[in-house]
Amino acid sequence: MKTIQKYIRTSPRKLRLVADAVRALSPEKALLYLRFVEKSAAPVLYQAIKTAVSNAKANFGLSVDKLVFQTIDIQGGATIKRFRAVSRGQGHKILKRTSHINIVLKEKNGSKS
Repeated sequence: MKTIQKYIRTSPRKLRLVADAVRALSPEKALLYLRFVEKSAAPVLYQAIKTAVSNAKANFGLSVDKLVFQTIDIQGGATIKRFRAVSRGQGHKILKRTSHINIVLKEKNGSKS
């Protein structure tokens, strides 16, 4: 029961901040928590967790109550590089960072599908 989302246009640092807050919670409580967090990374992580829970229900027939997070892993993706023109013919770098989200769920009793 896992989900992978790649090339999310949010920096890994911002996503990790929100992921660390929900890592200890159950997926059900994490979804409730993320609905009210006022961070730009919260809706992205909410969708990823919701997808992982849906995969567990549809593919393995598990209930949401029996699920816990095994891992929530945020990795850095490709960085899009741009520049902004400044005075005297110079340019400053603009780095548009992307992230990869990897979520693995398992059952509470310890068996992993």
